[in-house]
Amino acid sequence: MQELLQVGTIIKTHGIRGEVKVYPLTDDVNRFKSLKEVILEPDKDNITLEIEGVKFFKNLVIIKFKNYNNINDIEIHVKKGIYVTRDNAVELEDDEYFVADLIGLKVVTDEDEDFGMVKDVLHTGANDVYVIDHEGKEVLVPAIRECILDISIEDNLMKIHLMEGLV
Repeated sequence: MQELLQVGTIIKTHGIRGEVKVYPLTDDVNRFKSLKEVILEPDKDNITLEIEGVKFFKNLVIIKFKNYNNINDIEIHVKKGIYVTRDNAVELEDDEYFVADLIGLKVVTDEDEDFGMVKDVLHTGANDVYVIDHEGKEVLVPAIRECILDISIEDNLMKIHLMEGLV
């Protein structure tokens, strides 16, 4: 299980006062209002940035970080991801999961046959769709109760029922 969860990506600067436009990678963009700090693209040094202000523009979040008061100060961080710790993550409801926890789960069928591994999660209007790597091919399985029987993050396992026509 990953300790850091990506909540957005800095896509470009906004104005000359050190603000950035962030593409949110979260279901609820309003979560940015309550964030106090984020971690910039974790690598050797986890740079923690304090949030000074948040605004919304169309489908983007405009963030002002403390001590970044000039476009030249912040532009080196464009195209980098911003992350939060699990302690700062949103509370999940029952049967909700972080995408980062689903990627890599081993998938078995309801007949206990190995089927593959979760490779990606697609967000569609009606429901999410799990992209499962099955024998080198991608199988798309809708995240609905008829198909997804059980998910255990602790056991790194997803149990599915293959409806007719999925494979």
